[in-house]
Amino acid sequence: MNHKRKNIFVTGAISPEQIAEAIRKHSEKHDIGGHSIFLGQVRADEKTDGKVEAIDYSAYEEMALEKCTEIREAVFEKYPLTCMHIYHSLGTVKAGEICLFVFTSSVHRKAAMEACSETVERIKKELPVWGREILTNQKHIWKTNNTH
Repeated sequence: MNHKRKNIFVTGAISPEQIAEAIRKHSEKHDIGGHSIFLGQVRADEKTDGKVEAIDYSAYEEMALEKCTEIREAVFEKYPLTCMHIYHSLGTVKAGEICLFVFTSSVHRKAAMEACSETVERIKKELPVWGREILTNQKHIWKTNNTH
């Protein structure tokens, strides 16, 4: 299956309205039996130098979009999905706001859930996206992704 490359990037936080609209649009598709949604939220972690107030995301966009297309292709080949949507923030996202939204749909729930999980793990490991944590004392530290 050959999917066209899609721009996954959103400036700033992913709004609850955008998430709700994505869900609403799928109510018109009657061949879907299950959806799986992952929402990545910025945590206010306590660090040695202060508390995380926000994360400033940057990316090597061209490479990230190419890699995301590869991930989509591989996941669609492995699972019988009806559709998949991926949105990732660029720029500043405050603690408590959504920075990653992955939404998979299938005729059956198991495929949607497994595909969503695999997509999120691959995005976290493979996409050239970086987060610089902004701390309460205005210090900045580069974030490292945990894979659990």
